Amino acid sequence: MATKQPPRPSQGAGEPGLKIVDITEFYSERGGGIRSHLTNRGRFLAEQRHRHVVIAPGPRDEDAPIGGLDATSSGRSRLVRFAGPTLPYDRTYHLLHRVDKIRRRVRAEQPDVLEAHSLYLGMAAVLACGRRPARLTTAFWHSDHLGVYVESALTERVGCAAAVAVVKPLWRGMRALLAPFDAIFAAGRQQTERLRAAGVPRVIHTPLGVDTRTFTPAARRDDWRRRWLGECDDGAAVIVGCGRFAREKRWDVLLAAFARVRSRRKAVLILLGDGPEKDRLERSAPPGVRFAGFERSRTDLATALASADVLAHAAPYETFGLGIAEAVACGVPIVVPDAGAAAEHAESACSETFRSLDPVACAAAIERMLDRAPSSRAHALEAARRVVTVEQHFARVVGAYRDLIGELGR
Repeated sequence: MATKQPPRPSQGAGEPGLKIVDITEFYSERGGGIRSHLTNRGRFLAEQRHRHVVIAPGPRDEDAPIGGLDATSSGRSRLVRFAGPTLPYDRTYHLLHRVDKIRRRVRAEQPDVLEAHSLYLGMAAVLACGRRPARLTTAFWHSDHLGVYVESALTERVGCAAAVAVVKPLWRGMRALLAPFDAIFAAGRQQTERLRAAGVPRVIHTPLGVDTRTFTPAARRDDWRRRWLGECDDGAAVIVGCGRFAREKRWDVLLAAFARVRSRRKAVLILLGDGPEKDRLERSAPPGVRFAGFERSRTDLATALASADVLAHAAPYETFGLGIAEAVACGVPIVVPDAGAAAEHAESACSETFRSLDPVACAAAIERMLDRAPSSRAHALEAARRVVTVEQHFARVVGAYRDLIGELGR
């Protein structure tokens, strides 16, 4: 788990505000980690008197304030969307393809910083804006597609060592893709190391921050627990899982693990989320699993996390795991795989790790965690105070922008 570091002030006395434009192809109608990150980013930058524009695809053209901003700062952070067709696997996402409109908007904005928040199309859109569209062009490494889709598929077929050997040359292509950018931000330590090992220059480790005013142990509500316990009595354990219902999240591992836990003790598993795999997961879910749907209210999501006994997560491919960090901020013990960035949130006093993709090991870890209550809960409350906040994260990012502009003489 990332430890707190003193935030560098994002804007000193007399320093002019920056204009920052972010481009992403991953901006779901439903929500999700990148959208939440960019929304928090917009609020912080507006409060700090920077100007901010998010450019993303959507169902229609749109130009509006970032949601949730007050009247005094709404003009400083805006969401600009250009209509695009829906994507086949998850129809809450749209295709980023109007490069002509993106280029015109970026040139009109004349940003200090132009940042890509998605691979491939997002990065291509930044590069299509011209040789020097901003004083600084950067990218945020939100997803490791080589690890999630290529390396994992090969591992199942040819084994881990052979998969790593096959994927290694592909990292040269990734390095070339990232080469035009002045810096790459990565939230997880493991991902930072992977990028540096591939020869990517100027990789900056910046753990994502949590809105600790919302995600706090104080969000716990006993009536939320009673509502979801249903026919179970108050002695049952409440386990939550949170995230997108997609193949790479490996919900199948968590469902199989919960079936083993449920056979030995009273428990319910509350799944918070939505996605293309929802129907399949509902058909395969064992007794005791409750599908709570996607929670649009961040306050209600915090209540759900804070009211659980354990958060369990099975995906070994996370580049950070914002939902896990939010659970930690709520004072909830966690059970996570020993691979990927999920394990970076694990403190031994209030977490358990298990062998990645092994449902038997996952079930054992959940039971060990439940057996450790209430001492693990006390330690989890202490860990909540060490979570990196959104203010710390964005202050560090803006500080890095200023350092890079000075270093590069821009």
